Amino acid sequence: MFHRNIKLIIAGLIIATGFWQFTESNIGNGIFLILLSAIPIFLYFKNEFILLAFLKLRKQDFEGAKKWLAYIKNPDTALVRKQQGYFNYLQGIMLSQTNINQAEKYFKKAIELGLSMDMDLAVAKLNLAGVAMSRRRKLEATTLLNEAKKLDKQNMLKEQITMMKDQMKKI
Repeated sequence: MFHRNIKLIIAGLIIATGFWQFTESNIGNGIFLILLSAIPIFLYFKNEFILLAFLKLRKQDFEGAKKWLAYIKNPDTALVRKQQGYFNYLQGIMLSQTNINQAEKYFKKAIELGLSMDMDLAVAKLNLAGVAMSRRRKLEATTLLNEAKKLDKQNMLKEQITMMKDQMKKI
């Protein structure tokens, strides 16, 4: 993985080479290089290891996702703010299977840093509501569930939210 600033430098060099090809009358090479520069620019905003970890999670391969996230050595400097949010979100999802205390920390940090999709934010708040409910913090769990319900515009989490509300009535 290249540092985020190195990705921009590589993109700038490719664009400069593309313009140089235009001046040398190699129009096809110039167009190709300008289009090729989109790859490092895309990877500046979407980290390649986070994308690969998401692909592993879609296949329910938690070990594979952990392996890809382990390649990110220093997320505070290597990732932009939204990527740091998704890094913490993925760590929280994987730790929610084993260690709820650490998962809560990662989900809170992911919400603080920001997630770009409402669905991801709803899942993070739903997980935090589950942690709050397990610790008998009913008020906090209720507010988090209501926030998750507002963010769930496609009603994909409707069943889980209603199930958690039913469980809270028993507490």
